[in-house]
Amino acid sequence: MLAQFDDTSGFSAPGLLFWLIWLAVVIVTIAGMWKTFEKAGKPGWAAIIPIYNIYVILQLIGKPWWWLLLLLIPLVNIILIFVIYIVLAKAFGKGAGFGVGLTLLSFIFFPLLGFGDAQYQGAPAAA
Repeated sequence: MLAQFDDTSGFSAPGLLFWLIWLAVVIVTIAGMWKTFEKAGKPGWAAIIPIYNIYVILQLIGKPWWWLLLLLIPLVNIILIFVIYIVLAKAFGKGAGFGVGLTLLSFIFFPLLGFGDAQYQGAPAAA
């Protein structure tokens, strides 16, 4: 007899599709961040360690470790993450628009940064 799925089984095709797409987006984002870190001379595996990956990004852009603490403050964290990713984009020779893209569409812009032709130029000079 064939198994049938009903509403009480917990299985739904749209739900499965959502999780497969989500998994693909996560894998692509991690791969892009991994390659970005390697381009900058940092270990790629740092991309998969929560909090540590932000610490590595702070190192890449020449900011102090205590900026991690600022990311715990509501509303400040939203502004700061834009600043961090804009400065990261500049460290790779990209503009502020690319940094906004890194913030809002990481699954597109990190692979562009990691697998593209952008080269790490070091932390930008403080303005």
